[in-house]
Formats: sequence, structure tokens, C-alpha cells
Amino acid sequence: MYTPFPSGGAEPGTDVSVKIDAFPAVFAGGVPLETAQVLAVSQRPLAAAAFGDAAPVAAWKTTPAWGIVSADDHTINPDVERFGYERAGMREVVELAAPHLAMIAKPDEVVEVIETAFAAVS
Repeated sequence: MYTPFPSGGAEPGTDVSVKIDAFPAVFAGGVPLETAQVLAVSQRPLAAAAFGDAAPVAAWKTTPAWGIVSADDHTINPDVERFGYERAGMREVVELAAPHLAMIAKPDEVVEVIETAFAAVS
């Protein structure tokens, strides 16, 4: 969903969000429906400009990084996730049978990846 907002510049800004009724299936599949519904109505939109802004520094070029591929993701194609992680040279990529919100659907597995990464750099 695209919602214009005044940006203070010549052009209005645009917020991007997921339609509330589509959110559970598109963004939160695999998450309990009641939780997905709460997330749907409380989501914070993303400014569309963020999709085109270049990062001034890519931390993954100098900092060890780990990634999680959400194999059941309906928001970002898992092949795109895999490609990005391979291109970035991630130290380790873990694939989970999880939706986009893997941290909610599979919290123990996500914590394990974080703890593994922490142990490797400590």
C-alpha cells in the first residue's frame, strides 16, 4: 500500500506498508493468526525513498556477517536472499523453514544463529 505524506520538499514522500488484510499471508505466514493481526494493525510504514537510498558504507565488507534465509518467505523471494548473502560473502547462512518474520515464527533457531555469530567474534 502506498500512502503519500508531506515531506517538506517539492515532492511528497510515500510510505509503503502491507494491506492489513493481506499482512498475515504475505508478511506473517506461519505466525499465529492473532499475533499476525496485531502486527498488521501496528506495522510502521517504510519510506519508499529507502529502496533507492545508497548506503554510504557497507558494513558487511569489513565486518563478519551471518544470514538467515527464510525458505517460506512470501515478502522477499528466498532465492534473492540466497543471492544477496552469497554476493556479500557471509560467513555462514542458515536456512530456516520460516516465513519473513522468522524471529517470531522460529525464535529459538534465530537466537542460535545470533549466539553462533557472537561466539565467533568474541
